[in-house]
Amino acid sequence: MTELMIRAAELSGARADVLVRDGTIAAIGTDLVAPGVPVLDAGGGALLPGLHDHHLHLHALAADSNSVRCGPPRVRTAEELAGALATVPGDGWIRGVGYVETVAGLLDSTALDALCAHRPVRIQHRSGAMWILNSAGARLVDLESATDPGVERDDRGRPTGRIWRADTWLRSRLPDTGPPDLTAVGLRLARYGITGITDATPDLGAQSLASLTAAAGSGAIPQRLHLLGVPLGHSCDPAVTVGPYKIVIADSDLPDIADLEATVRRAHDLRRPVAVHCVSREALLILLAVFDATGTITGDRIEHGAIIPVEIIEVLRRRGITVVTQPGFIADRGDDYLRRVDSRDIGDLYRCRSLCDAGVGLALSSDAPYGPVDPWQVIAAAIERRAPGGALVGGEETLRPCDAVDRYLAPLHDPGAPARTVTAGAAADLVLLDRPIAQMYSRPSGDAVRCTLIGGRVVYER
Repeated sequence: MTELMIRAAELSGARADVLVRDGTIAAIGTDLVAPGVPVLDAGGGALLPGLHDHHLHLHALAADSNSVRCGPPRVRTAEELAGALATVPGDGWIRGVGYVETVAGLLDSTALDALCAHRPVRIQHRSGAMWILNSAGARLVDLESATDPGVERDDRGRPTGRIWRADTWLRSRLPDTGPPDLTAVGLRLARYGITGITDATPDLGAQSLASLTAAAGSGAIPQRLHLLGVPLGHSCDPAVTVGPYKIVIADSDLPDIADLEATVRRAHDLRRPVAVHCVSREALLILLAVFDATGTITGDRIEHGAIIPVEIIEVLRRRGITVVTQPGFIADRGDDYLRRVDSRDIGDLYRCRSLCDAGVGLALSSDAPYGPVDPWQVIAAAIERRAPGGALVGGEETLRPCDAVDRYLAPLHDPGAPARTVTAGAAADLVLLDRPIAQMYSRPSGDAVRCTLIGGRVVYER
């Protein structure tokens, strides 16, 4: 469909008609006339620019749907974990996700064998930073002979079964099934009103990059796709765009500052900003020390910013650094944070309002599959800041509903910029709700999404 009239939509508090033609918004007004053009009666439902998720992981999200839940809320004890693993049919690999130490402690091969020893098991920590293999799995990947530094060893040099940020190495030792199909993921995201995606997976290999590009080109992923993990100096198919260069500061193995500085300089020399994973105070301070040496360029950003001390906020503003954060973790894991995070740091968790008030560029995102993928859940979390048990976590960081929604509406290439608006001449990337925006603000819900358009084409209609 190249033409569509959206009739009686709510725009800026008033009803208007919106004519879509050839992928753009051709006209906005009242009682627009366009003979022969199909009509979609909005019935007063709000019409917004399509939402942009500025940080998620497409392949991991697709794989997640075929994995066993190994953590809360479905699994809370070692006995429940053993039961979940026992339900998987067949005799091949079991892939588990979402594990956290509150279930059965810091798992290693021996502890995992006690839960499931008769077939190979690999379980991913909910942070995405670690895999744990049982003994059968360790034998199949020949963990004993591994030289990758991410393979943890005990004081006798024996593998513990824990593998830290070595996904590429682990994947090379597993049966080659190829990247997962992304069609269902694309449809799921469209159902939430998402029209743009930033895949934040670092160090994309040739196969992964080809898969993502092909999915964007074929329409399996109908959203506009922005990639952070493209290697430095690498160009991409026009089906995708290249974003800042993703760098991970892993708390399990903090980097040499000189090496990190060299990487940032190399990216900046190529006029490419950096997007740096920082989830701890230490990682953030290391990054800022590096930026003191290299300087910053437009587009440099911090991914997560899980802990940002108040004294750092002005530094971020002065350097023009955008923060892409995930308040959805508060709603998903807030009870755990209240138990395990130092009480002095609770106010620093996933800051939102204080960054906006200080003029720091802020974008909201999901980090799916590690956080809730539904953007409306993330928006609600930013508004309410409630843990699953109802406790308030960082109440001074709540956002007004309009601000929370706006932080999903910034351009893909500039997530800290002002929200896009529905205006004539803009790309027809739109989401139509079944209710006025005031109702959505009072109770954000993905169930309210009625229709999603990308480039003027309907990619989801309820």
